[in-house]
Amino acid sequence: MKRRGYISWDDYFMGVSLLAAKRSKDPHTQVGACIVSEDNIIVSTGYNGFPAGCSDDEYSWNRTGKDTKYPYVVHAELNAILNSSGRSLKGAKIYVSLFPCNECAKAIIQSGIKEVVYLCDKYGDSPSTQASKRMLGSAGVKLTRLTPSSEKIVLDFTDIE
Repeated sequence: MKRRGYISWDDYFMGVSLLAAKRSKDPHTQVGACIVSEDNIIVSTGYNGFPAGCSDDEYSWNRTGKDTKYPYVVHAELNAILNSSGRSLKGAKIYVSLFPCNECAKAIIQSGIKEVVYLCDKYGDSPSTQASKRMLGSAGVKLTRLTPSSEKIVLDFTDIE
């Protein structure tokens, strides 16, 4: 008899997205993304951070003032798309912890991703997110807000036996 209580594909891929977000060094917002092929194979992951070669210690993490993080940070979705190393993303799903902004929506559409599964939409009323939803809808990208099957997935590095 097979084991019971295993997690769903959606919870698994969103869990990978949330785990990727833990790599972000942003002190304010950590976002993760996981791109999955039509046959449930992880193609790529990403998180928000500075471009490769740009030191996390030399650029500002500030959200306000003269020098902010905004001109420099690469969002999780774009990082995941760029990290796919040119593999086709046509028909893929992207799991994201935070609903994509308008700039990431453009990249999602252009890459051929057909579904965005998201966990949080805290900026849903902002002009950027409204533009994102409009473009994704026009391009026929399905939008799915995930309701996880469980509240937590616990990883225990000591429980290997």
